Amino acid sequence: MTTVAAIVGPTAVGKTELAARIAPALGAEIVSIDSMQAYQGMDIGTAKPAAALRSVVPHHMLDVFDPADEITVSEFRAAARHAIDDISSRGALPLLVGGSGLYFRAVVDDFRFPPRVAEVRERLESEAEEAGAAAMHSRLVDLDPVAAARIEPANARRTIRALEVIEVTGAPFSLADSWDRFESIFDLRVVGLTLARDALYARIATRVDRMLEEGLVDEARALAAAGFGRTARQALGYRQVLDATDPNDIDAIRANIVRATKRFARRQESWFKADPRIEWIDAADPNVSEKVLAVLRNRERA
Repeated sequence: MTTVAAIVGPTAVGKTELAARIAPALGAEIVSIDSMQAYQGMDIGTAKPAAALRSVVPHHMLDVFDPADEITVSEFRAAARHAIDDISSRGALPLLVGGSGLYFRAVVDDFRFPPRVAEVRERLESEAEEAGAAAMHSRLVDLDPVAAARIEPANARRTIRALEVIEVTGAPFSLADSWDRFESIFDLRVVGLTLARDALYARIATRVDRMLEEGLVDEARALAAAGFGRTARQALGYRQVLDATDPNDIDAIRANIVRATKRFARRQESWFKADPRIEWIDAADPNVSEKVLAVLRNRERA
């Protein structure tokens, strides 16, 4: 069985930098499980690892897809597992890093994805355009409250997918996706980075300020002009820039991004806290690198 290590946790907690720092000691190469970092050109808004980090440690699953494309979770899983197989075949340790809980579970666990039916999906998409994402999410709450609790009300794409599965299969989406079975296809060891809420929120605000200074607004508008797919357009930061009532009110855009990112971080924490395989370590601990290495090395030796 292939050995795989992972570092997960909420956005802005410090996963990227820590992974790059400890990867050489593990003989590891990094596989990003951030669904939006996989899109080309989405650099600033996804906090994609800088060139300096990528020159120290090989990174995979970055800049794989065109942002105009609609990439499914199963397609992402196939590409990520290919990267894992490639890394492992060369004797290196695949180190998964990211905060996308669904994509992490899809890659490491034996999720089974229900079939898609274009006619059903297109009808639901038309209904969403008329009624709005919140109304569709309310429908999902009635049909499958477990799945609805795991999907952000504004995320029309995932809500529609859940409703599609329910209509096609007659079964709740939460059962179809095997949410509650934590059974990996890999020999897996996972560290979760955590941080006190106030400290995490401060990091989020600082990160948003840095993104705006580095040109997030221009990046989002340029990508939209070139052709943004529905999935990529919903990414944090990009959606707030493109949906801004006043495109010149940077203060309002900043406030909306910070607010949405804090909400997303809370959802990430809730998602990962449900996984009993994760060993949690305080990102503010001065010995965080040593503690993470100890956990991942234990599984490496096993």
